[in-house]
Amino acid sequence: MTGGTLRIVFTAEDLARVRIASRADPMWEMVMSLCRLQEHGGGAAVTGWRRRVRGDLATAGLLPQVREVLLPLVPKGAYFPDFLTPIEAQTGLRAGTEALADTPRARVREELNVLRAHAGLPASLEDLARGDPRSIRRLSRLVDGYCRTAFASHRQMMEAALSHERGGLVRHLADDGVDTMLARLAPVLRWRSPVLEAAYPVGNREIRLHGRGLTLIPSYFCQITPVVLVDQRLPPVLVYPAPRRSHPAPGRDDPLAGLLGATRAAILRTIAADQGCSTSELARRIGVSVSNASKHAQVLHHAGLITSTRHANLVLHQLSDLGAGLLRHYRARCPAG
Repeated sequence: MTGGTLRIVFTAEDLARVRIASRADPMWEMVMSLCRLQEHGGGAAVTGWRRRVRGDLATAGLLPQVREVLLPLVPKGAYFPDFLTPIEAQTGLRAGTEALADTPRARVREELNVLRAHAGLPASLEDLARGDPRSIRRLSRLVDGYCRTAFASHRQMMEAALSHERGGLVRHLADDGVDTMLARLAPVLRWRSPVLEAAYPVGNREIRLHGRGLTLIPSYFCQITPVVLVDQRLPPVLVYPAPRRSHPAPGRDDPLAGLLGATRAAILRTIAADQGCSTSELARRIGVSVSNASKHAQVLHHAGLITSTRHANLVLHQLSDLGAGLLRHYRARCPAG
């Protein structure tokens, strides 16, 4: 099948129900990274990850299973089963792998029959294709091991890129509305109300949301074109490539930390670098609990250094004029920091 166009058709109710994933989705990153593992190129970051991850998987004893089970489940440029990316994974890897382990046998058989028709199935997947419960649980454990091993060396880069992208989406949604936010997805996606369009590698596809809304999931390992679920009965999601960015770390001698404390200084710099950041993203980026990040953000908010705006499932923190001025002052005094 040749390339075509993806069209997602919104109603007014759908526009009101657009959601932004609050964190990286490990199952979608797993699927997208398996695609990258089978390719060449993809930029310096992905090339470096690909070179390193093979060694990491071999050291962990996972490389044979990845080659025999995971790669055939996600053949390059072809169909892969929707059950690999359960919606529960948006709350974390454990929830995603538990949902995968609980996938009904009939669904596993149905979707692997579709995969068989598209790309064939090796003998290593036959037990899974029959819906064998032990094979489904083994797959769940393998996915867990793969994600923990494959993303370990790139976790900081992934978080930085995805945090920046999510912060931008929430900022545009809160400040200018859903139309502006969807228009910001260019050039990968084109917003021509009420339709969101993109190039699609496997023919023409039209999705009518019918009031269910849409969850936007920026992905570190997704490249070039967005991805959607095949089964339109499932909650609609749109996975699309997030630009990769890196942010400089503060200098060893940080006078701003002497004024605010190390955690609050790091939060202020993270919000500035990402041009807006949610509480959960701050927690992951800074390495503290969500409740701790929230308390520090509240102090910065009450001091007038940041603004905090709630939108749907996220609280977006942005730098205030006072906070921006404070950072400029300390950068001028200590450029290396």
